[in-house]
Amino acid sequence: MSKPEAPAKGAAVSGAAWSTTPLRQADVPQGRLQRFLHLGRAVGEFALSTASEGVSRLARGDRPDLSQLMLTPANARRLAQRLSTMRGAVMKVGQLMSMDAASHGVLPAEFSKLLGGLRNAAHTMPEAQLKIVLRREYGPAWQSRFRSLDLVPIAAASIGQVHHARTHDGRSLALKIQYPGVSDSIDSDLANLTLLTRLPGLVPAGMDVAPLLARVREQLKLEADYDAEARAATEYRLRLGADPDLWVPAVVPEHCTSHIIASEFSGGVPLDAWAADHAPQAQRDRVAAALVRLAVREFFEMGLVQTDPNFGNYLFDAGTGKVTLLDFGAAERVKPIRVTQLAELGRAMRDSDRQRIATAATVAGFIHAEDTPGQSRAVVDMLLAAGEPLRQAGTYDFERSDLVGRLFTQGRAQFFGDGFGRPPPPDLLFLQRKFVGTFLLCVQLRAKVDLAQAFHPHL
Repeated sequence: MSKPEAPAKGAAVSGAAWSTTPLRQADVPQGRLQRFLHLGRAVGEFALSTASEGVSRLARGDRPDLSQLMLTPANARRLAQRLSTMRGAVMKVGQLMSMDAASHGVLPAEFSKLLGGLRNAAHTMPEAQLKIVLRREYGPAWQSRFRSLDLVPIAAASIGQVHHARTHDGRSLALKIQYPGVSDSIDSDLANLTLLTRLPGLVPAGMDVAPLLARVREQLKLEADYDAEARAATEYRLRLGADPDLWVPAVVPEHCTSHIIASEFSGGVPLDAWAADHAPQAQRDRVAAALVRLAVREFFEMGLVQTDPNFGNYLFDAGTGKVTLLDFGAAERVKPIRVTQLAELGRAMRDSDRQRIATAATVAGFIHAEDTPGQSRAVVDMLLAAGEPLRQAGTYDFERSDLVGRLFTQGRAQFFGDGFGRPPPPDLLFLQRKFVGTFLLCVQLRAKVDLAQAFHPHL
């Protein structure tokens, strides 16, 4: 196997560079004790920084509350660095925090933004550790399997990293290689994460996060099951069919293992980076409309939703003008009853009918019988606000929209006021992430899309 010329330090490989940010290296910590110590350091750093900040503010005559002391940019940087080094379940939860908090108001905007770096690039495996994995998966002659395999990754996430390879018959492949020990560490990682949920200010008093963490555990085990993901990608590609704006790379089974997924390689760059590079308005609008149409089709027609709307899971290929869809470990099947329930909720939100919103939200599980009147009212208020795009005739201007900011303000006031009741059923949270994530993608694209028209046939 020929090894390509070494790229510049910290850069991705020329000609196959998905990542637009430098990728850093660090061994993946393995074993429950080693990973517990890493997370323990994160908790200790939180506590030490909080105490130091508290003393400093008290000396200036301030009387900050505990959440102000904890949720600082400095703490966000430390936490993001620690989670990026650990990868696995704890990094995935950090990604969930960064994206969901932006829409729910659970974390301050700057804190969420810094954690948002976890959505773009994790630390990567050093070459020595990577070669151990390749030998384990492909055998001692792994170097002869491909004409070339770039040992510098082009992307890195919580579960694995991606490498560009060429087969001897000339095909260009993307190899998603799972980090060693990640699958075995999910249970212990989530058990260790209970340390963080006990820190004041991170979780509303009285909220039981156990069902959500249980659903996250189930989802992570599915994402770490590369055999299941390969099947999901193949099924999703079949259900999507031919599309003028979207493309799903085909899985290449002969180069797949239980810890490596091989698929057709797509050129292009992450969607947010493409949008930031002066893409024409008409093109951004077309791409955003395609993503909205996709989210609607997934839920109402395909019955299979890719629930991880990470910006890095969408690549814009200037050569084809299409968006490549990646990563189907978080593919969620939709139950018909959910379609019925959420369609009714959508109609109520569109019609600004508070009573129908309350009823539909209760049936679906956003509101619970034991919630206080204030908690129930807050859920209705947020759903009513979230329905704004459905009520607007014509195109919705995402660049000018302040909806996310208003929802953030509402959510934060509620979080530190009456608090929220029990979280919705986990499947709703993952479906909600898809729609919220698609909205945020459209914001990032600064697009104008007729959202009401996209949903109209189904509402």
